[in-house]
Amino acid sequence: MTAVESHMTYSNSYTINQEEVYMTQEDDWDRDLLLDPAWEKQQRKTFTAWCNSHLRKAGTQIENIEEDFRNGLKLMLLLEVISGERLPKPDKGKMRFHKIANVNKALDFICSKGVKLVSIGAEEIVDGNAKMTLGMIWTIILRFAIQDISVEETSAKEGLLLWCQRKTAPYRNVNVQNFHISWKDGLALCALIHRHRPDLIDYSKLRKDDPISNLNTAFEVAEKFLDIPKMLDAEDIVNTPKPDEKAIMTYVSCFYHAFAGAEQAETAANRICKVLAVNQENEKLMEEYEKLASELLEWIRRTIPWLENRAAEQTMRAMQQKLEDFRDYRRIHKPPRVQEKCQLEINFNTLQTKLRLSNRPAFMPSEGKMVSDIANAWKGLEGVEKGYEEWLLTEIRRLERLDHLAEKFKQKCSMHESWTGGKEELLSQKDYESASLMEIRALMRKHEAFESDLAAHQDRVEQIAAIAQELNELDYHDAASVNARCQGICDQWDNLGTLTQKRRDSLERVEKLWETIDQLYLEFAKRAAPFNNWMDGAMEDLQDMFIVHSIEEIQSLITAHDQFKATLPEADKERMATMGIHNEILKIAQTYGIKLSGINPYTNLSPQDISTKWDAVKHLVPLRDQMLQEEVARQQANERLRRQFAAQANIIGPWIQTKMEEISHVSVDIAGSLEEQMNSLKQYEQNIINYKSNIDKLEGDHQLSQESLIFDNKHTNYTMEHVRVGWEQLLTTIARTINEVENQILTRDAKGISQEQLNEFRASFNHFDRKRNGMMDPDDFRACLISMGYDLGEVEFARIMTLVDANNTGVVTFQAFIDFMTRETAETDTAEQVMASFKILASDKNYITVDELRRELPPDQAEYCISRMTRYIGGDGPTGALDYISFSSALYGESDL
Repeated sequence: MTAVESHMTYSNSYTINQEEVYMTQEDDWDRDLLLDPAWEKQQRKTFTAWCNSHLRKAGTQIENIEEDFRNGLKLMLLLEVISGERLPKPDKGKMRFHKIANVNKALDFICSKGVKLVSIGAEEIVDGNAKMTLGMIWTIILRFAIQDISVEETSAKEGLLLWCQRKTAPYRNVNVQNFHISWKDGLALCALIHRHRPDLIDYSKLRKDDPISNLNTAFEVAEKFLDIPKMLDAEDIVNTPKPDEKAIMTYVSCFYHAFAGAEQAETAANRICKVLAVNQENEKLMEEYEKLASELLEWIRRTIPWLENRAAEQTMRAMQQKLEDFRDYRRIHKPPRVQEKCQLEINFNTLQTKLRLSNRPAFMPSEGKMVSDIANAWKGLEGVEKGYEEWLLTEIRRLERLDHLAEKFKQKCSMHESWTGGKEELLSQKDYESASLMEIRALMRKHEAFESDLAAHQDRVEQIAAIAQELNELDYHDAASVNARCQGICDQWDNLGTLTQKRRDSLERVEKLWETIDQLYLEFAKRAAPFNNWMDGAMEDLQDMFIVHSIEEIQSLITAHDQFKATLPEADKERMATMGIHNEILKIAQTYGIKLSGINPYTNLSPQDISTKWDAVKHLVPLRDQMLQEEVARQQANERLRRQFAAQANIIGPWIQTKMEEISHVSVDIAGSLEEQMNSLKQYEQNIINYKSNIDKLEGDHQLSQESLIFDNKHTNYTMEHVRVGWEQLLTTIARTINEVENQILTRDAKGISQEQLNEFRASFNHFDRKRNGMMDPDDFRACLISMGYDLGEVEFARIMTLVDANNTGVVTFQAFIDFMTRETAETDTAEQVMASFKILASDKNYITVDELRRELPPDQAEYCISRMTRYIGGDGPTGALDYISFSSALYGESDL
């Protein structure tokens, strides 16, 4: 659609009086001139072509101008096309009065546009009066194609003539003074085309003495490239002394509208390019956010199951490897993801700022990829991570305890099994049946000593059972073999009790038959057995394994050992007393000449046994001393590591807290331009980064502590986890502060705010920011607005709060304050402006074609529109037509207008 129709749409803006002045000047046109066959021929051809150039938009045309308008149908259709308005519904009958009624509807519409129709009646048109029909068409052309032309305060014919003169002034052999003989040689038409489309005509090759060639060149180029139909014949113009002025004006007006619309199209194309460039950049940022968010969430999704895996290993080495893998995750794998999370938040804030500045709707990431979703996922990751570390340390302690208990279980079982070896066979013997009196008594005493010994070993059996139960409770991997061995010992112990009781009953039954007993042997046996048990217990204690985690605990063991050593003199006395009994036996035997068999009938313990075990006890005491001192040295080294870590942690922890407090006030306290603030913040950030070496050193000390199995530290309240979290929060906070200043620079540049205005906004904000935390309460914000001259009611203030606190957080940030102060002065494109620009490119149609987009827009942005526009669903569009209205609305997040 040409610019002619564009002007039609707004034709009602002219007043009736203005239109009547011009049309009155045209009422005196000389209709008698139509009797000139040459002029009539030119008008017929020109007017017919002009009418068809519009009727073809409705899918029809005329052949004979006075015949085809007789029934009024095509006349009404022509007026609807060129005006863009709907006429009354035509009568469908074929009678003469139907035709007159239709023509009258058309003439009434023309009159409604302020046109006086002098001597033109519906009957004359219906009768096919050529003179009246051509006069009517000329009136329509004047009203809808020429009247709206305006050039330098001249309009209509004079405006069109002035436009032709301005455009052809630089060209040789062209002097446009009128609309008849000035156009006979064709050079004026070629000059108009060359002035606007120099690529279509080589003007230097045209000759003034070849008018027919010049005219045909102009006609062919206009029809082929400018969509202006051929309305004249070159021979008619050249062979007529004075070509018809109306035909020439009609044809030349088409050039005006064709070329006048080109500038509008270029402006529209530039606007669209600008809008599309902003949209493409924003979409790129959205795609980058979606990609980075997806990768980070996927990493969290893959990492959490690994941290949730609580499958315990059976060996300490395997669990130590798990701990080392966890340290690698903390040192190597997690820090880059922390940076990605921070960068993601920065990118999201920057994108939202750009969308807000370009009047676009806020970006809503895909479901599950909001910044809050990522923060929740990260929080879940850290919760699982903390639980995993605690589980690792607990499991290592459990395995350490298990190894200790398992070794202790084996040692006690070995000693018990060694003691019980052969006891069942011994208790099952019936040696008393053939023994002498002395031997019976000896067997009785021996059995009493055995019972005493058996009772002494009851505690060890209970200890073995208790250790086995604890191993089961701690889920020891080889619990089956432990249970089997423990059950065997318990069964054997029950059997020993049964056999012991049975043998005692037998001995007591024959005890009355035997009266002689060797008191000294019995005394020796009674004293040797408990002393032997004491030595067994002492040896067991001296060889007992221990595990401690502090100097206090090892000091407690040393104290207990010293107490044990203090009992050795009393034990030695007991040993000497026991050995004295044996010496008394030897003395009596020697005195009374008693022949001894060399075996104490009441005990298997010999003096040699007592002496050997005593020597073993004395040998184990210094070994125990050495083990305890080595453990003291290890605990002292651990204490040094604790103090070393605490010394650094007690410095770094408060330093991080101080920096966090400083950063929280930095956006309020920094003065100067935004660029100066940015440089200051960058230097501040670099100082923080330079402090990283202290964190790394603390990490090294922490690793040494864990390798030494140090899990607590009473010298500091700061753990490595506290320091890590504080350090990550510090890096994130400084990055966010820098991003806020960057967004303020972006807002300032986009809104055209001067540094003085920005400083004034900052001063006002700081004055009412009573808490000095970079945020104002609603009451403070209201007071700030009132101080700046705003007259606020409750409704207006509530509306403003929805703009500056869209999330209803109860506070107003400085960025939101700046956005509000500059929002209503911003000059931004709207959906309606973009839609109007597309309408110009589409020649006022409700759809646009692929060819029109590729002709008017740069290639990449044309293809961008083609790929995103939906198909036009109206019935008046060709196949492949695109809907630019819904596309324009979608750019700004609006519904179809």
